[in-house]
Amino acid sequence: MADPRFFLTTGPYALGEIARRVGAELGAGADPAQMIEDIAPLDRAGPTHLSFLDNPKYISAFEASAAGACVIHDRYVERAPAHIALLIARDPYRTYAQISQLFYPEEVRGAPSFDPAGGVHPGAYIHPGARLGQEVTVEPGAVLADGVEIGDGTTIGAGASIGRGCTIGRNCFIAPNVVISHAHIGDRVILHPGVCIGQDGFGFAMGLPRHEKVPQLGRVIIQDDVEIGANSTVDRGAGPDTVIGEGTKIDNLVQIAHNVEIGRHCIIVSQSGIAGSTKLGDFVVLAAQSGIAGHLTINTGAQLAARSGLTHDVPAGERYGGAPARPIKEWARELAVVRNLARRKGASKD
Repeated sequence: MADPRFFLTTGPYALGEIARRVGAELGAGADPAQMIEDIAPLDRAGPTHLSFLDNPKYISAFEASAAGACVIHDRYVERAPAHIALLIARDPYRTYAQISQLFYPEEVRGAPSFDPAGGVHPGAYIHPGARLGQEVTVEPGAVLADGVEIGDGTTIGAGASIGRGCTIGRNCFIAPNVVISHAHIGDRVILHPGVCIGQDGFGFAMGLPRHEKVPQLGRVIIQDDVEIGANSTVDRGAGPDTVIGEGTKIDNLVQIAHNVEIGRHCIIVSQSGIAGSTKLGDFVVLAAQSGIAGHLTINTGAQLAARSGLTHDVPAGERYGGAPARPIKEWARELAVVRNLARRKGASKD
């Protein structure tokens, strides 16, 4: 269960109210008036808690659970203990996520780390030329430069630095120690601690007698509902802008280079790096530690396996893996051949 020192719940809720809000169906015999105080994992839930079952691996934990209610797919109804009220959903994990948001709405957009009451702390520095909307929170040590604009309901965390002329939309959460420059950020964006946005791209005219620095004159444009994990970096463009599309989710420790264009609702997992001027379509997935060379196009719906190294374009909807990356079935066949050769060689030595 969530530690109340860190997480504030809005519960309890009646089971019928929960079902109505998330569009789930109450199982046979479930009492709509049953009160649910909180959410919890199957193995830790009690009679006033709601849990979920999505992976058949956890059927035994479901059958042994003391939970008062559970979100499940209808294929598991027959395995349910008699004491557990059921909320039946086509996608139990997504439904559970929506219920979690109901109980912990602050965690969806980020909660102030210093003072839940919010407001502008006297220890923050706000330039007279900065403009703040309604119900903006600015925590101690934050610095807002001239020309900064902050939308209604946004939180700027302790020690964050917002550079001259940057704009941040409504209901964003800019965590402690975030650094932003040369950027325009949309609504409901979450930037986790240590994120750096808008620094120079890695641009040099290399050669003798020295490497000449190329001024980076573009911006970073982050659209609505983007989330960027801790200590990730997004370089500003060299001339064109670096763009991150609506709804994209970026994990911790990711590097986005100058002029990169990322489409809508992409997923980029930790320790991945995208070199300059590469373009990602919508709903692209880059698994952990993916390395993408520059000036490539990864088309809509394509997926790259973990630790892949990409050196050429990827067609829409294709799945690639390996280093260098190639179609996933081809990669799997090559791995199988190498494994079989190794086994044969080992057997011949025996």
